[in-house]
Amino acid sequence: MQIGGKSGGHVIATVFSITIAAVAYASGTYGPRLLTNFMEDRGNQLSLASFIGTFVYAIMILRAVRAENEVPTTIQDAMASDIPGFTPQLSLLLATGMMLVSVAVLVYFLNHIPNSIRINVVLERIGERLIRKIRNRFPENGDGEADDLPEGGTPVAARRSGYVEVIDHSGLDDIAKDHNLRIVLERQAGDFVHPTVSLARYVGTDGEEDIAERIEQCFVLSGLRTPQQDLRFLIDELVEIALRALSPGINDPFTAITALHWLGAATAELGRRELTRAPDDFDKDDKRRVYPMHLDFADYVSVGFGSARSAVAASPKATLEAFDTLLDCARSIRQDRVVVIRHEIDRLMDQAAGELSGPDLALVHDRHREIKQALA
Repeated sequence: MQIGGKSGGHVIATVFSITIAAVAYASGTYGPRLLTNFMEDRGNQLSLASFIGTFVYAIMILRAVRAENEVPTTIQDAMASDIPGFTPQLSLLLATGMMLVSVAVLVYFLNHIPNSIRINVVLERIGERLIRKIRNRFPENGDGEADDLPEGGTPVAARRSGYVEVIDHSGLDDIAKDHNLRIVLERQAGDFVHPTVSLARYVGTDGEEDIAERIEQCFVLSGLRTPQQDLRFLIDELVEIALRALSPGINDPFTAITALHWLGAATAELGRRELTRAPDDFDKDDKRRVYPMHLDFADYVSVGFGSARSAVAASPKATLEAFDTLLDCARSIRQDRVVVIRHEIDRLMDQAAGELSGPDLALVHDRHREIKQALA
């Protein structure tokens, strides 16, 4: 049992070492933002939980095993058997089964870790998560108009510094309903605030300290951004991978192209959605009392393709792929938003004209002309 316990401890130490090495490699290569993705990976959590659970269970069984010349140390041990020596056979059988399961999990873990840090897998998970969150945040398709925001009101200032991680929309709606007022948010998830910065303002009643305090408590602040309610965080992850791949030290345009493809898929999804309405904006009676901040389609394009534009323009291959990706977006989104894609294509062409020269620039110019004709 002692040998088994030591071996279990060695296995756990090895697993943790492999995990730390993989996380260090991923954060150094792809960016520190991806640490959240690896810590939330269900495969890693299941593997570590299996090894730790088996190890702790084996140690607990060890306390119940005694030889014939040993004296029971507790009443439970004394009542466990009529003979002086005692071995929990059923518990040992269960521990053996858990050990076999742990061996299978170890084989899975050794295969899962290298696969999980492959860049294509990383990009796929980020892209699919981003698209899934877009569909959940903006479930409606079609056209829509933004509601007119109430004017004036009493501002609610932040009392401490940090990033807005979560906004309790249902709590804000309850406050607005209790006091018969309307609340206009002036910050959204992912924004950094500090004392005196206005989080929101409420309209419909005189300033009351109790209302301002309750509204302020609906904003959860932390020291880092998370993708829980922040779509821009996931877009920034894709942009960061593209920028790192196109940096002179790495010079990997193929990884950047894959990131651009997922950005294009997310942009097309946003282009088909109604971005001025979200399920959290209305109560059960479909009445709006809380007015969140919503980015428009041009803002999302700027956060994604606009942020990566300078690095993409320096690579002729990445520029051509970005043109094709934007063209595919324009063909699948609402017509009133195609002009945003046209402007982004023109900006990318202007940026490439200052970065490229010779045959590369001529090739990009020709492709730009073809795309303009296709979007005419």
